[in-house]
Amino acid sequence: MIVVTAASGALGRLVVGRLLGRCPADRIVAAVRDPGGCADLAARGITVRLGDYDDPSTLRTAFRGADRLLLISSPELDPDRRVGQHRNAVDAARAAGVGSVIYTSFLGADTQADGFTAAHHATERLLAACGLPHTVLRHPFYSEAFLNPGLRAAVLSGELLDGTGGRGINTALRGDLAEAAVRVLTEDGHLGRAYDFTGEPWTYGRLARVLGDLSGKPVVRRDRQNRAPGAQGWLEDQVRAGALERRTGDLRHVLGHPPTTLDRAVTAILSSPEGAAHTS
Repeated sequence: MIVVTAASGALGRLVVGRLLGRCPADRIVAAVRDPGGCADLAARGITVRLGDYDDPSTLRTAFRGADRLLLISSPELDPDRRVGQHRNAVDAARAAGVGSVIYTSFLGADTQADGFTAAHHATERLLAACGLPHTVLRHPFYSEAFLNPGLRAAVLSGELLDGTGGRGINTALRGDLAEAAVRVLTEDGHLGRAYDFTGEPWTYGRLARVLGDLSGKPVVRRDRQNRAPGAQGWLEDQVRAGALERRTGDLRHVLGHPPTTLDRAVTAILSSPEGAAHTS
């Protein structure tokens, strides 16, 4: 039995969907905070159980019978609360007799114990001390933070605003990370490993060229004059500082093929029905 936590989220749904291609539906359990919102998963033969990170008793029940558990990290932003939620999950996994745990961590969490990686660092230590066989999947930032339908505006205007200073960006698409998680969940040889996942490196200059080539319209990269608002500005600051230039071969190794290329990712965005309507 494979149990996936936070299975109603963007990553969790991708994992569950791809698991259906590798194992029977009756061997998959979706542990979610709101089972009532997952009728579509139940309709596909997947068992849906209540699994609330803030309620350890529900986690123990949700994890019952699990040979492998995918612990998708909580979206909680407060590090202390997030660590508490993960501790609840790890303790419940041990109490339920889970065979092994696969945890979605973040790049750098093995060595950095502050800021964005603080909760992940603490959770990795919890796993190391719990006695359960486990695998750590350290994710980069999602490519979707940069590569999304908003790129259609650049095609329409012919201008791609860039606040990264031209530095390299190494992200990965949720789909590739979901596929990697499914492989770890369904294959042998991954226990005891910690993988540092990164995708294909790219820059905004290259992105502008790809947008132009695929749309047939010139797209010019221009430096952003003012910092982008909110999370986007923070992300661009990280890129400009060189924090997203790390590159490893772990994602390619686990997938058994190269991660999705920039060209393919942008093609998918521009060729969607909505994209075609906006770029014609």
